[in-house]
Amino acid sequence: MIGFRVGAAAVALCVAQNVAGQSWPAKPVRIVVPFTPGSATDIMARTVGEKLSAQLGQQFIVENRPGAGGIIGVGQVAKADPDGYTILVHSSSYTVTPSTYPNAPYDTLRDLTGIMPLGLLPNVLVISPAKGIRSLKDLIAAAKAKPGAMNAATIGIGSATHLNAERFRLGAGIQVVAVPFKGTPEALTDVMTGRVDYYFCPVNAALPFLKDGRLVALAVGSTKRSVALPDLPTTLELGVPDSDYNFWVGMFAPSKTPQETIARLYKETEAALHSPEVREKLLHLGAEPMELTPERFNTYLRDEIASNAALVKAAGIKPQ
Repeated sequence: MIGFRVGAAAVALCVAQNVAGQSWPAKPVRIVVPFTPGSATDIMARTVGEKLSAQLGQQFIVENRPGAGGIIGVGQVAKADPDGYTILVHSSSYTVTPSTYPNAPYDTLRDLTGIMPLGLLPNVLVISPAKGIRSLKDLIAAAKAKPGAMNAATIGIGSATHLNAERFRLGAGIQVVAVPFKGTPEALTDVMTGRVDYYFCPVNAALPFLKDGRLVALAVGSTKRSVALPDLPTTLELGVPDSDYNFWVGMFAPSKTPQETIARLYKETEAALHSPEVREKLLHLGAEPMELTPERFNTYLRDEIASNAALVKAAGIKPQ
């Protein structure tokens, strides 16, 4: 009798979860972005969210919760009800947090689960033309001539822009001071005015300023060239070993979200990413496809957390 009751309860739970997955979304969905408006992550979240709203007939509302290297925004999602109505869109700095913020009020792998990447967005090393530096070779030479005198903008300790800058610094064998900013717009302002020397900037944010000549691009920081700047070599191609860092943007949910809801969200997001209008918008941003199922994405996350831990240690980045 007891066994029958347990079995019946399990069946009832499965039925309830299946119904929940089919009925989702029955109300607006909140997309938390742990960075400022106008950042690459924010733009991609809004682009995909707009399409999901059209597909599903419910609003997907982006809320920006910047600060503390993304911890504030991620913490809100980690503590939210796991019902599919609060999700996270974050960058690859998500996999750095366990090393740089070991006392964060959530566990990166236990409290959240990956849904899928929204795309790979290469960083481009930009500098003000007023600096008179026109090549990566010149930049490295200038940094070596005055160790510690040059600085690089980052979006906080442990951010994707910070890790890209550190991999380049280690590969080039130079001493550079990292200068943290709240967001990409603020970082770009100080680079263009010359107060900060250079910045590994998400390509979409840099493109307008490269076109009007307010910035000069010296190299791409990712493993391969950017489709938005196909003629610009990577730091690897320009002879700086182990200097590549892949900046991606992905979608997450609280870990106890029903699997049926995760599957529906994955299916709808995949459809949104393959729609012609979203593909065109993301390509215009310089974003490239990075297609992974939830299972493969979570494996990727675990592997990258380990590799980033080694990078944080090698760069001497102090936990916060």
